[in-house]
Amino acid sequence: MASPLKKLLGQTAIYGLSSILGRFLNYLLTPLYTSKMVFQPEQYGIITEMYAYVAFLVVLLTYGMETAFFRYFSQAKENPEKVYSTALWSLLVSSFVFIVAVSMFAQPIAEVLGYPNDKEYISWFGIIVGLDALIAIPLAKLRAENKPIKFAFINFVFIAVNIGLNLFFLAYCLPKYQAGEINWLVSTFYNPDTGVGYVFIANLIASIVRFLMVAPQLFKLKFDFDIVLWKKMFRYALPLLIAGLAGIVNETLDRVMLKWMLFADLGELETMTQLGIYGACYKLSIVITLCIQAYRYAAEPFFFDHAKQSDSRATYARMLHVFFAFVMMIFLVVTLFIDVFKHFIPNEAYWVGLDIVPVLLLANVFLGVYFNLSVWYKLTDKTLYGSYIAIIGAIITVVLNFLLIPILGFRGSAYATLVCYFSMAAISYYFGQKHFKVPYNLSKMGGYFVLALGLFFVNMFIVAESLLFMSIMRLAMVLVFTMTIIYFEYYKPRIDELANRDRQ
Repeated sequence: MASPLKKLLGQTAIYGLSSILGRFLNYLLTPLYTSKMVFQPEQYGIITEMYAYVAFLVVLLTYGMETAFFRYFSQAKENPEKVYSTALWSLLVSSFVFIVAVSMFAQPIAEVLGYPNDKEYISWFGIIVGLDALIAIPLAKLRAENKPIKFAFINFVFIAVNIGLNLFFLAYCLPKYQAGEINWLVSTFYNPDTGVGYVFIANLIASIVRFLMVAPQLFKLKFDFDIVLWKKMFRYALPLLIAGLAGIVNETLDRVMLKWMLFADLGELETMTQLGIYGACYKLSIVITLCIQAYRYAAEPFFFDHAKQSDSRATYARMLHVFFAFVMMIFLVVTLFIDVFKHFIPNEAYWVGLDIVPVLLLANVFLGVYFNLSVWYKLTDKTLYGSYIAIIGAIITVVLNFLLIPILGFRGSAYATLVCYFSMAAISYYFGQKHFKVPYNLSKMGGYFVLALGLFFVNMFIVAESLLFMSIMRLAMVLVFTMTIIYFEYYKPRIDELANRDRQ
């Protein structure tokens, strides 16, 4: 394997310690949230809805500056420290204004969202979103300077605090309270009326801790704000902001639309129950999203750093081939062993939505493909294309959710997500090959896709009373797919290379 790709995989592994492993530990809170003793589906629906808004607001408040920072930080003609200072001051001001505004108008916002008695949720999330947006640039600088270990440590601390507080409130205090074993810790720190608010409190405290860890960089910050540079960065970032907002519409609008479209027919309780079921089952598909996140942390700066190499386009193609094979393997493992993975959600009340998991897994596969394909417009400064593609995706999301939710409920949202991400990947590939041709091997990727889907459908039609026999059959299917990947990604390139040498 080429050394640049080895470097990428090495950094991905380190970033994975904080993104995949760290977020996976956070991901493991889902069984706690969805257990019968903690939150019922209608309560989990509140968590699902609130974090949908958070995802949108974080993108809005970072307004593409993270990618713009990478672009200008790596350019020789720009002063790296000035790029850093300009980007950070921009986010510092906008984040502060946002936190103040949300705090002032918390009650009206809470009433609009349907939580008139819980305005504190709004204030907490205002601080969470503001701080998370602000630290985006200091964390991006660590990535740009190839300091993945420090980056990983900061995120690990965030995850540890968040998980620790969730376990304290919901796995220690709540059971003690329910059992009547109230000690001084429970009486001091736990109030049953707070309910799902403890999830938000844990997030708030963890965000404050993470902010304090990067605060020394802020204290050293000089007022070195270059308005000319900022305008260039903002012009570069603006299309990415539009693309990011459209992209987050694709990722989260389904939760919002589910609530408001089902409310009139089903009422508040059943609507929030449906939203909770959808949010919990969506978690089973996020394992692919976690891989994309870790990969993205390493790949985005790698795209820019490797752009001047003579073999860059071949490397980008190989990156997509390996990535696609890997995420299709995840799809296969989760879907074949869904009877095992469903216990990740311990409350059977959520299991009625398990049929959407394969659909959402495939949707996230194509989301990863789209991220890989986006290299062309980022490297050619044609980021406006990214906006167009994301806007098309957002239109597809809105239209299909509008049409399918009344018919299929939350299942309609799952199919809308799949169509959206597949369409975005296809459109990006089409325009990318016109403006920045990369030798992607679609036949190979198509083969992986057909083989994985074929094995998935074969499994659906296998009926056997023996659990051992079914397990062996499924493991054999995974092995077939794995050996296929190893052959085409490792052995065949070497065989072809030896054959070429012999002909020469």
